[in-house]
Amino acid sequence: MKNPPVKRKIKKIERKEFSGIKGLVKPNVLALKAYDAKGAPCRVKLDANESPYPEPLNARFFRSVKTNRYPDPLAEDLRKAFANRMLPAKLRDIGRVLHGNGSDELIYNLICAFGGPVVYPSPTFTMYGKIAQALGEKDIAVPLGTDFEIDDEQVIKTFKKEKAKICFISRPNNPTGNSFSEKKVLNIIENVKGIVVVDEAYQPFSGKRSFLSRLDKYENLAVLMTLSKVGLAALRVGFLIASPELINEVNKTRLPFNVNSFSQAIAVRALEGKGLEEGIKKIVSERDRVFRELRKITGITAYPSDANFILFGAPDGGKEKIYRGTIRDGVLLRNLGSPSDGYLRVTIGTRKENDAFLRAIKKYGPLGGE
Repeated sequence: MKNPPVKRKIKKIERKEFSGIKGLVKPNVLALKAYDAKGAPCRVKLDANESPYPEPLNARFFRSVKTNRYPDPLAEDLRKAFANRMLPAKLRDIGRVLHGNGSDELIYNLICAFGGPVVYPSPTFTMYGKIAQALGEKDIAVPLGTDFEIDDEQVIKTFKKEKAKICFISRPNNPTGNSFSEKKVLNIIENVKGIVVVDEAYQPFSGKRSFLSRLDKYENLAVLMTLSKVGLAALRVGFLIASPELINEVNKTRLPFNVNSFSQAIAVRALEGKGLEEGIKKIVSERDRVFRELRKITGITAYPSDANFILFGAPDGGKEKIYRGTIRDGVLLRNLGSPSDGYLRVTIGTRKENDAFLRAIKKYGPLGGE
């Protein structure tokens, strides 16, 4: 005969009311503001440091990409094309190259791999700090000197005091446009016990030597590069170049299939062609011309640039007058906020676009009308 079932008292669980989305979000994310890349609609867009010269494509090229297959997860053709085009012969090893969905993703991968605290000069590219904050890592900004030069001794002191893991140095720097002293950057690399990432997004426009040539000497050095500034911003293709050991560790944080097949194919074609250099030369020539013209305008302070943009300022609230006025004339500039209050940044476009900018700033500048 079977035993009768045992009756157990079931404890009644009180249902808690849903407290809302914000109650579930991590505190470090709640404190963030989303990156705002949206600008006013203007016929001349000079706010985002893009190249005005796109890679020419045709329908036959697009038909060569198999849309039903995942992209090459290792992006081997892309990494080979980049290594052959950009790396010194002694470093031409794809084991030193990691591909990213733009250099932003590689910044994310680096902080995921090494953690924080994260140190960087300020003002600089905002994503160093924003990504660190999103990942819950402490970020420390070290102010630049009055000449926009990096304070290497203060960076080293801060790095040691905070026991930081990684330092990002944009060279040329965004938004100031200058290339920090090679000697000062080397001093940082040699005196911190952590990873130093030299971000060379704008290096193609500079006459200064790339830090790629230093990779074989410094194990803690990594270099970031991108195709976004030279005519391929839509692709979102970036590269991290470092020792094979560092690349291997950072690669563990990379999501699979992170660079799509179209981007890989177009980037390979561009790296194997000659169009990129032609666009860079035009931009550098126009940058120097625009700089000379800006220096002629009374009340405008323009700063020398090694990049594809120029930083300039106007006294007594003049930047807001210029920013609003140029938009009315269909020219969009970058209105910089803290810690770059008082400054505007103009991307170098085609000669026609640059002329439209110069006409507008002469019209709405310190001596112009509203």
